[in-house]
Amino acid sequence: MARIKVKSDAEGERKPPRSAERTPDSKPGVPTMSDVAKLAGVSPMTVSRVMNGDTKVRQSTRRKVDEAVAALNYVPNQAARRLAGSRPIRVGFLYSNPSAGYLSEFLVGLLNQASLNNVQLVVEKCEAGEHWKEQTQRLIENGVDGIILPPPLCDTPALIDLIAAAAMPAVTVACGAPDPRVCAVSIDDFQAAYDMTSHLIALGHQRIGFIIGHPNQSASARRLAGFKAAIKAKGVQAAPELIVQGMFTYRSGLDAAEMLLSLEQRPSAVFASNDDMAAATVAIAHRMGLDVPGDLTVAGFDDTALATTIWPELTTVRQPITVMAEAAVQYLVRQIRALREGAPEDPEHVAMDFELIRRQSDAAPRHRPSSLHKK
Repeated sequence: MARIKVKSDAEGERKPPRSAERTPDSKPGVPTMSDVAKLAGVSPMTVSRVMNGDTKVRQSTRRKVDEAVAALNYVPNQAARRLAGSRPIRVGFLYSNPSAGYLSEFLVGLLNQASLNNVQLVVEKCEAGEHWKEQTQRLIENGVDGIILPPPLCDTPALIDLIAAAAMPAVTVACGAPDPRVCAVSIDDFQAAYDMTSHLIALGHQRIGFIIGHPNQSASARRLAGFKAAIKAKGVQAAPELIVQGMFTYRSGLDAAEMLLSLEQRPSAVFASNDDMAAATVAIAHRMGLDVPGDLTVAGFDDTALATTIWPELTTVRQPITVMAEAAVQYLVRQIRALREGAPEDPEHVAMDFELIRRQSDAAPRHRPSSLHKK
């Protein structure tokens, strides 16, 4: 926080409120940015924006801040700004992802960068329902400098509204439709699904099942759109019964796979929207006596550890989850440091590269008589 010297007047020195936040070397009687914010009735971030000439601040708000600055004789101190930039950074990580594999890789990325950037990580798990409200508010009140949101919380507009209202820097990760008010790190889910579907068609599959991800995640819709676009572009069968809803959980994958593989004319390949549901599809295929990939090709999405711990190992889309989490910390740290130095940066949206990984779960379809379409 900035600190200044206060001039004396006829009534003596002005003193800031006792509750005001101070830098380590602040002296009694020296007002801070928090003092200005309290007197003006705005947040410290708004004061920073006004002091740095942000033209997006309302004129009425700017006037209140200017009056408070004048009343307190507040002048920013550059040395204090540099000191603020070196303080430890506290980052809140709010999650409710049901996939243990996804969460594990995400945490590895967060911890890697936290240790390199003097970041203290505060982890909060959100239970079902509206608990994210109280947990997010608690993070803000406990003084975190920024928040990282993985799916599905990154797709919760009211949560983004709450963070934006608090003028809190944030980064969403793996969101199919990022909010322009916060930083975002993602991949092109549409193109990734399009490429995987095209790969299956190139192998010779004409009847491909697709398991959709949870409807509360924008990435699910993007992956479904990519699948449909490839099916249409390549001119293969687009039967509605081949598209089944999943929830990104192994359990939902079992149910969806059983529906697909029980069809009178079952698909020769199934593309699931994540590895958990793809692994569940392999399990149902084995239970039904089907060989993977001889009788059924299975493809997943994410390339989590699960993809290489089942048999056969999964062909999948590699989403660089760990690298994306690392990037989220880097971008958030940069935003926080810029804010502390009084020069806030505009949010960035970054698209990472994905990769198709071929393993043992895909192959060209076997020719089989129609009487064997259902087992």
